[in-house]
Amino acid sequence: MTVPALDGKRARHLVARFPDISVLVAGDIMLDRFIVGRVTRISPEAPVPVVHFEAEHVRLGGAANVAHNISALGGRTTLIGVVGDDRAGASLRAQLDADGIGADGLVVDPERPTTEKVRIVTERNQQVARVDYERDGDVGGRVEQEIIGRISQCARSAKALLVSDYLKGTVTRAVVEALNDARKLTSALLVVDPKIPHLSCYAGATLVTPNHHEAETATHRRIRTDEDARDAARDFRARAGCDAVLITRGEQGMWLSDVGVEGAIPAVAREVSDVTGAGDTVVAALALALGAGATIAEAAVLANCAAGVVVGKFGAATLGPGELLQALP
Repeated sequence: MTVPALDGKRARHLVARFPDISVLVAGDIMLDRFIVGRVTRISPEAPVPVVHFEAEHVRLGGAANVAHNISALGGRTTLIGVVGDDRAGASLRAQLDADGIGADGLVVDPERPTTEKVRIVTERNQQVARVDYERDGDVGGRVEQEIIGRISQCARSAKALLVSDYLKGTVTRAVVEALNDARKLTSALLVVDPKIPHLSCYAGATLVTPNHHEAETATHRRIRTDEDARDAARDFRARAGCDAVLITRGEQGMWLSDVGVEGAIPAVAREVSDVTGAGDTVVAALALALGAGATIAEAAVLANCAAGVVVGKFGAATLGPGELLQALP
């Protein structure tokens, strides 16, 4: 069973509405730093490559990359999350400003560092090592209350609410409850990019997007075929208490499970360079499309096409509305 293709005229109509759609993104904000160099020898001190520095790049990661994807696709976004009072936090703010994303939703916690992933990669985009700067305990007290307060203030104008959960401490049960409370006042949709330890927190969500391994972990099922994906998705919906599930399956595409429709969505990637951040692009496209009036199936097809574009780029990447439309089969 395959989800129907999306008509080009309908796709253009939906994408044309993106500039009118405001999406509130709440979750774990990160900074991705890439140190790029050339490897020509192995160190005499240890069996590790010696990387000759050539360049350094900084990109938005986690929930910040979701917001960046929404902005790049033409939508409007409010980003809510936690940063530290440090160099990485200042760099992240500068990057948000450069990409036209407001920083008013950032809550500063001086007791934790800004989550930063430093990747050392070769000139051929091969990763040599990664260093993580983080403190992943759940936020609480003043910080949690400030996050909830910002959600209450900013959710009123949003067509869609989006949770980007990386288990770095921002997404607590109280934060998700605040988002669900906001939905009751605005009739906004709630899309969740999940982490399985928080599965019980997502009850009531419109759509949850586990990847292949997360779906297997949550349901204790092996997913090898479309039939396996169908059964796991139905089970996941029941366990999470959400309306719909979209399992991302890499080169196998996606599987959508909703009350009204379920089926496979074949992958459309022509060349895979780097899958980093592809899930961020998927949820960004889903939230925008649903906010623009797409059905669950239409939004999933658009998100699948968007993912097919960004995996052909290096690092946490984005795409524009023109690239999205060109990717439609």
